[in-house]
Amino acid sequence: MILDTGPLVAALNAKDRWHSWVAERLDEIEPPLLTCEAVLSEACFLLRLTPGGPAAVLELLKSGTLALPLRLVEHTGSVRRLVKRYDNVPMSLADACLVRMAEIEDQGSVLTFDSDFRVYRKHGRQAIPLLMPDRR
Repeated sequence: MILDTGPLVAALNAKDRWHSWVAERLDEIEPPLLTCEAVLSEACFLLRLTPGGPAAVLELLKSGTLALPLRLVEHTGSVRRLVKRYDNVPMSLADACLVRMAEIEDQGSVLTFDSDFRVYRKHGRQAIPLLMPDRR
């Protein structure tokens, strides 16, 4: 499972409207969840006012619940092509990294709240399997 920022924030913020939904999904998923440093950066920023929020993000990494398999420096060309292709969306660095991870982890699904992932394609034309709530 490839993890986006929104569900990570919801998992760590009990006041988030999607907290229970994400907690139920995470109970069904075998760790580690795959993500990227850009997602961690976004999550730490969004949780900056939540007591212990940024530290909790880093603890998930330290505990092995999260893994960072993508080294951006090794995939800069592919990520750059994605950002350019979807500049009309526009695509964030985190989203581009997650799409690239979906290309590499070909059987992987993306746990997200972001409807832009319905637009993005892996390998240029393949829909990305998503795990997201029915309504946002």
